[in-house]
Amino acid sequence: MKSTVLAFVSLFSTAAFCQTPKVDLARAQVIAEATCASCHYKNGNAIFSTTPKIAGQHEAYLLKQLRDFKGQPGRQPTRVATSMQAPLGILNDADFRALAVYYSQQQLIPEKSKHPETLALGQHLWRAGSPAKGLPACASCHGPSGQGIPPRYPRLQGQFADYLKNTLIAYQADTLQNDLTGAMPDIAQRMSTAEIDAVSDYAAGLR
Repeated sequence: MKSTVLAFVSLFSTAAFCQTPKVDLARAQVIAEATCASCHYKNGNAIFSTTPKIAGQHEAYLLKQLRDFKGQPGRQPTRVATSMQAPLGILNDADFRALAVYYSQQQLIPEKSKHPETLALGQHLWRAGSPAKGLPACASCHGPSGQGIPPRYPRLQGQFADYLKNTLIAYQADTLQNDLTGAMPDIAQRMSTAEIDAVSDYAAGLR
C-alpha cells in the first residue's frame, strides 16, 4: 500500500512539474494588436507576401523563432531581421511564450497557388523530392499537407509563396542558419531557381 501511495505521489509531482507554465493571453493580445499587427496583422494573417502568416503556426516553432530573433542571455541572435529587433527588445520570455500560444490559436487564412503551369513540378518535389539531386521529399518533414511536425518542422500549408521562396533563397545563400536539423541550407543549395519557385507556389495551395 505504501509503495502504491509513493508511486502516486511521484506521478502527481512529475505531472505537475511537466505542466506548461500559464501564459497571459490577454497581454499577448495587447502586444499583438499594438506591436505585431503592423507587419503580421492583429490575428497573424499578414497581408504582405514577404511577411509570413503566423496564424495557426505551431506554438513550439513560434517560440523558437522569437527566441532566435532576440538571442538568449550571453548569445547573439541566430536569426537576424531588422524589423524584429526593436519590437522584441522590450519583450521577455514570458511574453514570447504567451505570443506563441496566442498566434498558434488563431485561424489561418490560407493563400492559394497562382501558377498552374508549375504545379506538377511543385507537387513532384513535395511528394517525391529528386533522388538524382539528393533532394528529399518536402512531405517527409513537413507532412503530406504541409501541416509540419513541431518543433523542428513548421507548418507551411497556405503560406505566402513569396515568403517561402525568400526563405529558401536565404538558406541557399547560407544567411539563414537557425534550422534545428541543419538540413535546410544543404537542401536549398541543391535546388534550382525553377524548383524553388515551383515548390513554394505549390505549398501555398496545400490544405
